[in-house]
Amino acid sequence: MRALDRKLLRDVRLLGGQMLAVATVVACGVAAMISMRANYDSLLLSRDTYYERRHFADVFAHLERAPEPVAATLRALPGVAVAEPRVVAHVTLDVPGLPEPATGQLVSLPAGDDRGLNAVHLRAGRLPAPGRQGEVIASEIFAEKNGLVPGDSVGAVINGRWRRLAIVGIGLSPEFIYEIGPGQIFPDNRHFGVLWMRRDALGPAFDLDGAFNDVTLLLEPGIDPATVIPAVDRVLAPWGGAGAVARVDQLSNKVLADELTQHRITGVVMGYLFLGVAAFLLHLVLARLVATQREQVGVLKAFGYGNGPLATHFLLLALVPVVLGLVAGTAAGAWLGRLFTGIFGKYYRFPELAFVLTSRTMLFSALVTLLAGIAATLQALWHVTRLPPADAMRAEAPASYRRSWLDRVAIRHLGTAARMVGRTLARRPVKAALTIVGLAFATALLVLGRYFNDAMDRMTEVEFRLAQRQDAMVLFNEAAPDRVRYDLTRLPGVRAAETFRVLSVRLVNGPHERRTSLMGLARGGELRRLVDLRLRPVPLPADGLVLNDRLAYRLGVGVGDSVTVEVLEGRRLVRRLPVARTFGEAIGTMAYADASVIRVLSGEAPLASGAFLATDPALEEALAARLKSLPRVAGVSFRRTLVESFEATLAESMGISTTVLTAFASIIAIAIVYNGLRIALSERSRELASLRVLGFSEREVGTMLVGEYLVLTLLGVPLGFLVGFGLCAALAHFYATDLFRMPLVVSGGTFAFAAVVITAAFAVTASAMARRVGRLDLVSALKMRE
Repeated sequence: MRALDRKLLRDVRLLGGQMLAVATVVACGVAAMISMRANYDSLLLSRDTYYERRHFADVFAHLERAPEPVAATLRALPGVAVAEPRVVAHVTLDVPGLPEPATGQLVSLPAGDDRGLNAVHLRAGRLPAPGRQGEVIASEIFAEKNGLVPGDSVGAVINGRWRRLAIVGIGLSPEFIYEIGPGQIFPDNRHFGVLWMRRDALGPAFDLDGAFNDVTLLLEPGIDPATVIPAVDRVLAPWGGAGAVARVDQLSNKVLADELTQHRITGVVMGYLFLGVAAFLLHLVLARLVATQREQVGVLKAFGYGNGPLATHFLLLALVPVVLGLVAGTAAGAWLGRLFTGIFGKYYRFPELAFVLTSRTMLFSALVTLLAGIAATLQALWHVTRLPPADAMRAEAPASYRRSWLDRVAIRHLGTAARMVGRTLARRPVKAALTIVGLAFATALLVLGRYFNDAMDRMTEVEFRLAQRQDAMVLFNEAAPDRVRYDLTRLPGVRAAETFRVLSVRLVNGPHERRTSLMGLARGGELRRLVDLRLRPVPLPADGLVLNDRLAYRLGVGVGDSVTVEVLEGRRLVRRLPVARTFGEAIGTMAYADASVIRVLSGEAPLASGAFLATDPALEEALAARLKSLPRVAGVSFRRTLVESFEATLAESMGISTTVLTAFASIIAIAIVYNGLRIALSERSRELASLRVLGFSEREVGTMLVGEYLVLTLLGVPLGFLVGFGLCAALAHFYATDLFRMPLVVSGGTFAFAAVVITAAFAVTASAMARRVGRLDLVSALKMRE
């Protein structure tokens, strides 16, 4: 074994604790990067394969009613390969064992077999048989949540008539990878499900025999949907077309695409942050090692070792913890990736969702990790190559000390130990600054790890406690006269009812346009209010629109500007309205207005799309049973069940990922504190031993060592709060999509948690270092040259 190899092994053994700390930080970064990227690759591959095999449509359009020949007109449009008309309707379901009414989305199957656009993939059972009027396929997640299997049945109110639907199969469709009901913002898969039915059975049930109210289109390869959609809208406009949307805006696909984007961002951001901190730690370790081995470097150069072998030696020393961390992180990332993929497979339904860890992902992670390790050693290698042998074998010139402003102003009246701590910090400002930066990033990562919990808590508070204060929401199958609220108050347990109207609209501002929903609310209503992300109520103006900030951003408008509102239903009127207010909202791109504004826009008598209900909890079961049988009701959701579903989803999906990130951040924080104190002890062991020989007690010497780092900790933690808040703001910006925005809120509890972790790491490490001070070999330490 060569001399440098033996020295390498000896250095690794002597620096074992610090090497382990660096390897652990590297492992956390690699695990975060690989798990998120592998989960992204798994979902992406599963989605694309599913879409291709089951012919996921490129364009979707809903309308009121069109005769069958209109479909032929759509097929003849340039760029359209397939146009498949169908019948889609929402109904109220009576599910066995479910006290509350559920909502079902009935979708017609193409005639003949399961081939066609958005084709159903059977998990169990069979397709509905020709001539069997009441047979359906139930979506898998809805069936699972309610314990339904082929052979079971559910009740349904179809076009005002009570029907019994027999479940003959359980299936999936690429159109409903993510199932969410009308009026909902989060999935409630026990109370909403998709049911597929033969068109020759579903069409007549809704008086659509020989007609359709929905159509999906597959375009020819290379055709941009934006070039086809205007023509589709022109064809369907006379038949009540609500405006076609491209695949990219289809709800299920859009939610999944946003999820994939967030996974990619999280993996990259967290991975780079952790690896950056690891490189910082490695830089500190190697810089200290080179400084303490000046004499050894000089002797080796004097004996003929060139700059190349010595630089290689120190580079290998740096790569030892990097490679160990890379191996451990890859294994941990693969395990976490499987865990995350399994969790998201419960909410995003695919026929096959296999975990994929590609060689490209592993190679990319390895390359980034190794580059980070090499970058951390550059300064140390530069010092090795620049150090002449004669200079290296001489002790470093002592620092030039002089009275600083700190001596004259701040510490002159302090005790000896405190004065020495202050002077050390003042005379080594670069080292002090680097330590403060390291502690700040440790604190910032802890803040970032807990930010997700704070954001979700704020969303829950705003959506379910301040904005949506109703106990139940009822949706009608068609707009009803506004006086229906009086009928609702006569139902058992209903204490108050407030109606609302929703219009499908297109908002236009010059070149910017967005298709969205415009909700008309009663001004001064108590059951449904607008509340921004700062918990402030947003009053409805008597005139004009209220836009959430994401929609205003997409349209390029602000308060005082005007937008063109094109109503996509009814009389399809066009009006120009001012933007009266904008406010922060976490979900969707909605527009709001007073009910009187909606009446002017639609040109209709007061109508209601649904109602918010305040109910008596003691009579909720009786109310639920009554709502199941009302022919006008297309869907019912109880706030209690929505909150339970939302919190259950967060508890598993967000809970595990947040716990992992917080654990990683805690490990990194402990590693930074440990390395800082360990390096301080190594660098100052001769100085501390000298103080012991001069008569200072163990306690006084320990106080000098620990007190210096305590001051740096007290400076680094507040700075870390600012850096952490900045990282949270950056992550919130990158996460922002049209469907979902994370509110920028960091609770006092999160800051307190970060401070407690840093303080605990400091206390434990400082105690261990103080004991090491007491065990210093004074003679050996005084012989050392640093």
